[in-house]
Amino acid sequence: MKKWLLSLGIMLATSTVLAGCYGGGTDGESSDKENNKGDIKQEIVVNAMTEPPAIDPAKATDTTSGWVLDHIFEGLYTRDKEGKPVLGVAKDVKVSDDGATYTFTLRDDAKWSDGSQVTAGDFEYAWKRVLNPETGSAFSFYLYYIKGAEEYNKGNGTAENVGVTAVNDTTLEVQLNSPLAYFDSLLTLWTFYPVQQKLVEDNTEWAAEANTYVSNGPYKMTEWKHESNVVLEKNNEYYDKDVVKLDKVTFKLVNESTTYYQMFKTGELDLISTLPSDVLTTERENEEYLEVPYYGTYMYMFNVEKEPFTNAKVRKAFAMSIDRQSLTDNVTLGGETPAYAMVPEGADTPEGDFRKVGGDYFEENIEEAKKLLAEGMAEEGWSELPEVTLMYNTSENHKKIAEAVQEMISKNLGVNLKLSNQEWGTYLETTKQGNFQMARMGWIGIFLDPVVNLDYYLGDSPNNRTGWVNEEYDSIMAQSKVEQDVNKRYDLLHQAEEILMTDMPFMPVNFYKFNYLANPDFEDIVYYVNRYPNLKWAEKTK
Repeated sequence: MKKWLLSLGIMLATSTVLAGCYGGGTDGESSDKENNKGDIKQEIVVNAMTEPPAIDPAKATDTTSGWVLDHIFEGLYTRDKEGKPVLGVAKDVKVSDDGATYTFTLRDDAKWSDGSQVTAGDFEYAWKRVLNPETGSAFSFYLYYIKGAEEYNKGNGTAENVGVTAVNDTTLEVQLNSPLAYFDSLLTLWTFYPVQQKLVEDNTEWAAEANTYVSNGPYKMTEWKHESNVVLEKNNEYYDKDVVKLDKVTFKLVNESTTYYQMFKTGELDLISTLPSDVLTTERENEEYLEVPYYGTYMYMFNVEKEPFTNAKVRKAFAMSIDRQSLTDNVTLGGETPAYAMVPEGADTPEGDFRKVGGDYFEENIEEAKKLLAEGMAEEGWSELPEVTLMYNTSENHKKIAEAVQEMISKNLGVNLKLSNQEWGTYLETTKQGNFQMARMGWIGIFLDPVVNLDYYLGDSPNNRTGWVNEEYDSIMAQSKVEQDVNKRYDLLHQAEEILMTDMPFMPVNFYKFNYLANPDFEDIVYYVNRYPNLKWAEKTK
């Protein structure tokens, strides 16, 4: 019986992949399998759990939408099986001597799923669409590294002044404000995917249904039954179609963990994640089980504009009053790591892992938490703490964690914490509008660098739903993005995190680790540390 438990160090060092995990056996078995592959139906059914809120590169902010987008689009860069950025739609790139200008040459055989050519103009249009204030993209700040991008997005500049220019159909020139060492990794994010200009201009609802959808990745969307499933099929116009073995990928949208667990057990699903916590101990012994580090943070946001979290001492009291080790040992059970900061382990620096160098910013201390709560209430003139509701998006596992946190805060602080839940799409809109006091959130780094974790709490980040703005924090983060001395850059990021953890507009709970059950009949499913599994190379072998 095989059991794949990946070590954190190996996984985070290179975005390690589980390729052909269950491909063991003798040479004879391999030969038989090869002979029978032509008779095998190349289809896989996986569970995405929730309805994707926006399968549009400019508007997607969540990992569910991103999972679909990563299969139906491809940017100038893509990622190989090891998770490293490699050229995708671009076949060549030249960088100026000062490191601030990139000239990309697109592949001649890069095609849209309707057979038309992918052009440099499509990239220019797509990126400027993200930056257009009317688009309302929550990820537009990822393009602020580009000359004129921030000014345009904030209404202080024009699209013409943005440093993205289609020189001709196959040449794209990008001008950055300053050199950026991780620009290739950044360009693998779905926000930088192209969109077909004519399609988008002719139909503002092009991304709402499968029958109006055109993309350029290894798969194309052929069906979207809302709240039920999303179906992808192999895109024969994709330039690298020969590496794509699956003919069909179905994303089921089943959110109840017991239900999708049983669907896996009965063969209705080939891949599931976020297992019910009560089956984890048993499933760890099965060959279908995989445990993968995931570069992200599970947390509860505080709305600093709503009582009682207008007071920093109250926020810190809540953060200090829960037993994270007990949560991971007895509730989540998925191998998660208790979190006492924002940035997870996995980001290498010259001095070592960023998290290990920075250490913990606080510790659990019930007596100190009670003291801080009392001080905060006295400062605000409260004889009783205002009523508090903790919101979470609908999920059995989120519910169990929230209930455990509710019990801990009640026992340790004497606070009656109410619970409320909403479906994912509604939940995102509710928290975006600031209609919460305390709410669950997770943030996954798009690549292994602290800047992408800390960017979440920038004052003007649309993803920062806490209402917290700290000018010193924003200033230090801005300095870190132009600092060319590597050691100084990481020092600035440590300074920024210290400010964040002092003001504490959120309470970290754990650093993620993902658990999966995967049908062993499939090979070459790739598990990155900061995205859901990639099925580009997947193949059913028996």
